[in-house]
Amino acid sequence: MNCKIYGFLVIILIIFIIPTVDAQVSFGEKAEQKSVEIVINSVGDVHVKHVVSPANLPKQIELIYGTVSNITVTDEQGEEKQFSVIEDNTGLLIFPSDDNSIVEYDLEYVITQKDNVWTWNFRYLETTSFILPEEADLIFANERLVYLNGKKGIACHGCQMVLEYSLNEPKIYQNIKWEDKEFLVEIRSHSNIDEFTFKQPTKSITFDASEKNRFVTIIIPLELLWGPYAVFLDDEKIYFYEYINNGTHVWLNIRPETTGEVTIIGTTVVPEFSIIAPLAIGFLVIIIAPLIRKVNLH
Repeated sequence: MNCKIYGFLVIILIIFIIPTVDAQVSFGEKAEQKSVEIVINSVGDVHVKHVVSPANLPKQIELIYGTVSNITVTDEQGEEKQFSVIEDNTGLLIFPSDDNSIVEYDLEYVITQKDNVWTWNFRYLETTSFILPEEADLIFANERLVYLNGKKGIACHGCQMVLEYSLNEPKIYQNIKWEDKEFLVEIRSHSNIDEFTFKQPTKSITFDASEKNRFVTIIIPLELLWGPYAVFLDDEKIYFYEYINNGTHVWLNIRPETTGEVTIIGTTVVPEFSIIAPLAIGFLVIIIAPLIRKVNLH
């Protein structure tokens, strides 16, 4: 019995003395993480930084899945701290500390590039901040459009998402003239866009997408074409995401599975219905609705 106890104490002593070892057994409770930050550069390199709260006992953190290299653990002053690697770089055991512990490492083979789209199927159940390359101002989280608009990145809470983005996505501008007005429509895509047409009688915009499975984002002035919208690829209705970023334009994003003619149909079109009209109607509804209820009560 004494031999078993002695052997266990020796194992624990080795773990505390040797800074980095591989182990198959996890030691320590889950660490409290103040932040997790991921920085992605323009060639897909990934650097991760965890800030771990002080603790009086050894604490364990799970590393983000991928090929991990260049692990360092320091305090806030940059002094190196001892740690132990768990289960082939899937986690770390951090020793007791009165200061925050800064865990940093590089990740390889987590982001893939295909058809000018960078993709990362990401899962980590801590709140995580992503700092994207400067060239990426339009990204997709689970295919939902996110316009960064000068921001460095996004935050993801309890994060499980497919992150996708393109760099230096080509922009095509179409100037539409109707009577005495001009409207600028912008299209962002790595797909070739041809035969762009605005049809006022049918309240529609059409164009040809010559490549399949490519993101196409079209930015339309609301004064030109007001929603709700329907989008068709040839004669088949397809799914799209809608995003209004400033109250004057709508962003519609599609990803056609095949090539063909894309048609975007709105419900109102210049000059049938000024952009002011829907806003005015909504304002009147807000004012009149309480009065109607009062009349009904009496």
